[in-house]
Amino acid sequence: MTELDPPLRRYLADLVAAARGVLGDDLVGAYAAGSVGLGAYQPGRSDVDVALVCADALDAGRRRELVARLRHEALPCPARGLELVVYRREVARSGTPEPGFEVELNTGARMPFRATWAAADRPVEDGLFWYGLDRSILHQSGLALLGPPAAEAFADLSPADLRRLLADALHWWLALPTPPGDGPAPGAEDAVLGACRSLVRVRHGVWLSKVDAGRRLVADGRPAAPTAAGEPAYATADGGPVGGAGDGAAVDVIERSIAARAGGPPPSGPEARAFQRRVLNEISR
Repeated sequence: MTELDPPLRRYLADLVAAARGVLGDDLVGAYAAGSVGLGAYQPGRSDVDVALVCADALDAGRRRELVARLRHEALPCPARGLELVVYRREVARSGTPEPGFEVELNTGARMPFRATWAAADRPVEDGLFWYGLDRSILHQSGLALLGPPAAEAFADLSPADLRRLLADALHWWLALPTPPGDGPAPGAEDAVLGACRSLVRVRHGVWLSKVDAGRRLVADGRPAAPTAAGEPAYATADGGPVGGAGDGAAVDVIERSIAARAGGPPPSGPEARAFQRRVLNEISR
């Protein structure tokens, strides 16, 4: 296993052991994804994202037993929370853009508990794009805790499905309420840097951590495509322009988002939304 924060290393080893205790030989793979896989895990800030791969479909009893054994109350997560998804081997290897999971668990001291017992139970309004994108990241950067390398266990998306899911994700973000006012909006930095990661994947064909993706776009000198003709690139909550326009303003928003990860003030909600619209415009071309 690559070098990890010691409490996280112990937790992942215990998680795999607990999952094996439930699934036995049906557990054919376990992979750390997200910030752990991308080398950007921050103790106290990051979630722990884990994908398990099983040989066959799980019946309801084993799904419930797995959730009972892995929820925070039974196996305390040292991070903000655990986001766990279980896939059948054939789904993981298929490259499908569909959710396709057996069971999903969100649990942690600072994460609301949620268990979704089948992919069909996932509410559309919560987003169905996450899973295909997560498996694409796993294909590139998943950290194998058990089983074959992640690139063998997970197929990547087709280019068309990738662009569609990235656009779906940005539409989902843009439909959320914009934080009011033109002052710093906590969480706006994640909206900006998440959009940076999507754009880097389309332009450069590689998944990076959110901060590294922001730095990559700044280095490009071309942060995102312009918005539609006549539309202000950046606007305040009441529709007035802010922060200039064009690439200079976009670079400033990215740099402030990166600085916010180290405790600086984040951008405003309208600035974050404007940047997301620019990224969506380029991805949707």
